[in-house]
Order: sequence, then structure tokens, then C-alpha cells
Amino acid sequence: MDMRIPLAATVFSLALAGVARADCYADYKAKREPPLQLAYGVAQVPQSACGSTADAAAALAPRLAAAGWTLLSVVSLFGPDGLDERKASAGDQFLRY
Repeated sequence: MDMRIPLAATVFSLALAGVARADCYADYKAKREPPLQLAYGVAQVPQSACGSTADAAAALAPRLAAAGWTLLSVVSLFGPDGLDERKASAGDQFLRY
């Protein structure tokens, strides 16, 4: 039996899985009170929630709420290339939730 075809199919499948699994991140604004605390943060969101800021908000709000935060807005969605420029601004909230 020729092993090239199954091997090629396996390699192709793995390559597609890697593309479909691209990391997706959202930067957000949230609040907690009392007393009033405002936060800017960065969180990884599932690829399925990366289609719009509304989808990302739906995925992120429950995670923040579990820690006592209320999501105010999702600022933007981006890939791994945007992490470094946001890390200092997010401080403690960088990839926390």
C-alpha cells in the first residue's frame, strides 16, 4: 500500500487545524464597586468569539463577573502580534481572565 496519500492527508489536516486555532485576544474596560475601580485588561477569547466585539463580550463578561468585575466594553480584537504593545497598559489585568 502506498503510504504517501495517508501521510499527505494527515499533514494537510494538521496544517488546517493550526490555522483554525489562531489565538485571539480582546482588550476590554471593566469596573468593580464599591469603591469604584476601573480597569483596562487583555484576555484571550475563544476563536468562536473572535468574529465581533459583541461575541467577545458575551464570552468575556461571565469570566469577569465571576471575579466581581462588570464588563463595560470590548475595545478591540487582535492576534498575538498585538500583545506586547498592550502588556504595560494592562498591568495586573494582562491575560488574567
